[in-house]
Amino acid sequence: MNRSSTAPDAAEIAAIRARVPGAFASPPRERARRLLVWGAAGALTVYCLYRFGFFTWSFIDGMLKLGSVVISQLFPPSGWEQLPLFLKVMGETLAMAFLGTVLGAVVAFPLAFLASKNMMTFRPVQFGTRRFADLLRAFDYLIWALIFVRAIGLGQMAGIMAIAIVEVGTFIKLYSEAIESLDRKQMDGVRAAGGNGLDVIRYGVLPQVLPMMISNTLYMFEHNARSASILGIVGAGGIGFLLSDRLRAYELQEACLIIIIVVLTVYAIDFVSKRIRDRIIGDDRRDAVADDLPQFADSKGR
Repeated sequence: MNRSSTAPDAAEIAAIRARVPGAFASPPRERARRLLVWGAAGALTVYCLYRFGFFTWSFIDGMLKLGSVVISQLFPPSGWEQLPLFLKVMGETLAMAFLGTVLGAVVAFPLAFLASKNMMTFRPVQFGTRRFADLLRAFDYLIWALIFVRAIGLGQMAGIMAIAIVEVGTFIKLYSEAIESLDRKQMDGVRAAGGNGLDVIRYGVLPQVLPMMISNTLYMFEHNARSASILGIVGAGGIGFLLSDRLRAYELQEACLIIIIVVLTVYAIDFVSKRIRDRIIGDDRRDAVADDLPQFADSKGR
């Protein structure tokens, strides 16, 4: 018998729902649990807003001033005669992000194999490499920039090292999770053909994970271009130094021009990077690979 011919239509479902509404409702215990969770979340949110002064008149007055004073002083942007300088420093900022990303990727690539459970069977080494990556990622770019400014002085070098250190930890995690999610049949086939460990990596691992590694590296370059724009605030060079200087001097219209340059640059990087990633891995394949990666599966679950 055709199933579709016996399935109830919308009118029948509505009639059944009206006749026995309890059959379509959640059990009382489940409703009470949901009410308790949402109530606790709402109460915690209200308490945090109250605790940090969101319900005070000073906060409301500050927000009114933000619209009437600060924004009105930002526009129209000025300082167009300094546009060549701003563009040059923006180029230095992109160079900082590029070098930091490349250094991080190069150092993290071999360490990712030590951090992968399917490639490193000696658990103390695998566990230690993962915790080392966690340590590098535990501090933000600004914290590492402050440390390197103190160690090697003001300038772009401190910014490059801050980005590279954080990216080593990030790429170890991303690369190792990509390696752990690969299909072992290809690796077993290389071993069955008499391949050694390097042959397994060359012909069994890299063809599967290299597109995902390149995609992750390009995405992190986008992220680092934004991060490099603020490292100058702590003396690590780049466009952030000029931006903080203009803000401290209350040259808000010139600061507005710098912000516009940063925003347009980020838009351009996002566009170019997405086109490159689509060409390398493709939307369909990237979604399929992303479904297998724990970091993307977690984000989708949220």
